[in-house]
Amino acid sequence: MNTRLFHTRRRATLRRSIQLLLDVRKEQSDPDYFYSRLAKDTCELVTALHRDTHGCGLSGTRVLDVGGGPGYFAAEFAAQGADYIGLEPDVGEMSAAGITVANSVRGDGMALPFRNNSFDVVYSSNVAEHIPHPWVMGEEMLRVCKPGGLVILSYTVWLGPFGGHETGFWAHYLGGNFARDNYTKKHGHKPKNVFGISLFDVSCSSGIRWASQTNTKVVTLFPRYHPKWAWWFVSMPVFREFFVSNLVIVLQKATPNEGR
Repeated sequence: MNTRLFHTRRRATLRRSIQLLLDVRKEQSDPDYFYSRLAKDTCELVTALHRDTHGCGLSGTRVLDVGGGPGYFAAEFAAQGADYIGLEPDVGEMSAAGITVANSVRGDGMALPFRNNSFDVVYSSNVAEHIPHPWVMGEEMLRVCKPGGLVILSYTVWLGPFGGHETGFWAHYLGGNFARDNYTKKHGHKPKNVFGISLFDVSCSSGIRWASQTNTKVVTLFPRYHPKWAWWFVSMPVFREFFVSNLVIVLQKATPNEGR
């Protein structure tokens, strides 16, 4: 595992962590502000990882964003010179905020509608916890990634403070069904993310286990929103389930002569 990652670690500051946490408060009230800032941070993260592993930015690369949402990310990646494709299963998300993205595709992350070895970078953020078979999606991401390319899979850990999403910071610790029903009782309607339908219990350890079984290079595993001095949380069983709010898995697909 590459532990240097100079550019990636340099941006993982406490100031960034605090700002991202503050931004969450505006997700519902000002989605343009929230998602544009998240898109910028996401693009910077992917660029830094590519620079650390390939020695260059994203210019000239083909990037697939699995679950790219309404399209806030397209402009950020285009500004870096990447050929960006966003895949989204929900047509409502694709048209959110009146944004039209020509290079977006409607499709299923667990059955990607692309040929093998099509993209230099395949990225997914906060999708794995919303589908019943997240590691099937992970295998699909590896399939469409070119040899030598990067697969970056980031997801919210269930037992972390944000695992319950909009149902709150504590209710999901009493179970997903309880959190769903408690939210419904309080607000008079079901949450956007309904446990067992569009929100699932995905652990930190399951992602680490999947990554270790892919027979490809594990570049790094780290908590996305934590400062670099807290990255060691990932290495601590049990502890990581509660204190790694979002796990980032970075894989580099083997080239033909390396085997997979």
